[in-house]
Amino acid sequence: MMKKTDSRRIAVIVAGPTCSGKSALALALGERLGGTVINADSMQVYRELRVLTARPTPEEEARLPHRLYGVSPAAEARSVAWWRLEAIAALEEAWSTGRLPILCGGTGMYLRALTNGLTEVPDPGPEAREEARALAVDPATLHGCLMDVDPDTAASLRPTDPQRLARAWEVWRGTGKGLAWWRTQPGLPSVDCRFIAIRLDPEREVLRTAIARRFGLMIEQGAIKEVRALLEQQLDPALPAMRAHGVPELAAMLRSEIDLAQAEERAVLATGRYTKRQATWFNHQALAEPEDTVIIENRIGISEQLLERKITEIVSFIHKQVDAPVREA
Repeated sequence: MMKKTDSRRIAVIVAGPTCSGKSALALALGERLGGTVINADSMQVYRELRVLTARPTPEEEARLPHRLYGVSPAAEARSVAWWRLEAIAALEEAWSTGRLPILCGGTGMYLRALTNGLTEVPDPGPEAREEARALAVDPATLHGCLMDVDPDTAASLRPTDPQRLARAWEVWRGTGKGLAWWRTQPGLPSVDCRFIAIRLDPEREVLRTAIARRFGLMIEQGAIKEVRALLEQQLDPALPAMRAHGVPELAAMLRSEIDLAQAEERAVLATGRYTKRQATWFNHQALAEPEDTVIIENRIGISEQLLERKITEIVSFIHKQVDAPVREA
């Protein structure tokens, strides 16, 4: 009797914290498997930030199709809902041309919007947004205010996270209901496909060393020029692109508030703290079924030998999963 295999379309996820080697792995997998790499990093969508967000180089992008990299001006704040629509279109394009979609990024909420669906929250309106931005100047106080009116949402947020606190406040102010309530309501469904997840989970010390080294390279490659050009646009400091790692610190340096060494130290520390939160998030959020998930406890990029060995293992894993018999419920 012939085995019955899973006939659903396949999408691969390459996820993990910043500087863990996701892009190198996704590129190598794409070349081996005939893939299209789709960006799942919230900062890499902004076109003005190629260097500071470590976007694939033009040479890397020329090696195989890349989608959703540098597609939006920094002046426009892009949401999870916007990315989800764009990503679904990119998935469909890849499947229709016989290519394997490879979602690559460290923004967990973006990936979850595909794998688990997304809550639809009404637009809170410009007045609520403006009020939230003003209050977010003092995130600790804003957290206290949110705790008074929407304790369920406030309990899930850190008092030091102005972006998420502002979003929570504007939703409550503009809709009369908190984010925690909206998340219990029916929303957009998950994408109808089978996800295979490759998650990078290197040790924190390895990441810290890599982050420091990479930021130094970013300076050499034009990060200061990139931030200077961004500041010349006189954008709202609350925009996501203006808070990308390295932008606030180098902006402070360009205003002569700190020197380059201090800017570098602060940016590396901030990025390190962020990778810790990313790793914690991924450790508690499944992006695929356990049998369709592989965890790599190394940083890709340490050596060409490691990359090649892992590529061979992962390609074999993906082929095995695709050809495996359907699992009974």
